[in-house]
Amino acid sequence: MKKIILASASPRRCALLNQMGITFDIIPSNIDENIFNNLKGSELVKTLSKEKAKNIFNKIDKKEKNICIIGCDTIVSINNIILGKPKDKSEAINMLMMLNNNMHTVFTGLSVIGLKDNVYFEETICSSSNVYFSDFSKNELMEYVNTLEPMDKAGAYAIQGKGGFLVSKIEGDFYSIMGLPINKLYNILNKYNFLCHKIFTN
Repeated sequence: MKKIILASASPRRCALLNQMGITFDIIPSNIDENIFNNLKGSELVKTLSKEKAKNIFNKIDKKEKNICIIGCDTIVSINNIILGKPKDKSEAINMLMMLNNNMHTVFTGLSVIGLKDNVYFEETICSSSNVYFSDFSKNELMEYVNTLEPMDKAGAYAIQGKGGFLVSKIEGDFYSIMGLPINKLYNILNKYNFLCHKIFTN
């Protein structure tokens, strides 16, 4: 029996896996991300996604011969400054003012590790995308912050939600900006024969 575990409770990542028709369990990782503060950009998200996946792999019962853990991490970076999730409305508006009328990069790390026929495998990649914001007034940005949507989002916005109006152009993978590069995930799962369902059935 094949088993897939998502090492995250992110509603967006769960929704994208469901969109792909994948059956999975959720076991959120609990690593200390602060110990990797010296890393930047692609190295940071690759390291964090791998550590999250390994954190769950080390906890699970190894009776399963075919099991894979999906670990992910997404950051927003502008001028080498990493923007995480805002602590409050004031920090959210400050982040959005930094991104306003500017280009920033979204880095998403994806790590898939596990056992295939009882043999360990591990793959980790980074997907980076450039995102451009149009020019908005502080009042317009504050109206968006007041929806509270930005409060649990890296960079204080959700491209797939109400915050989509902010974005004038992207260069890269839309789903990676959401937090899960589904094309790359599909290819990895397919490589190790974990797509044990009919993905396009209704």
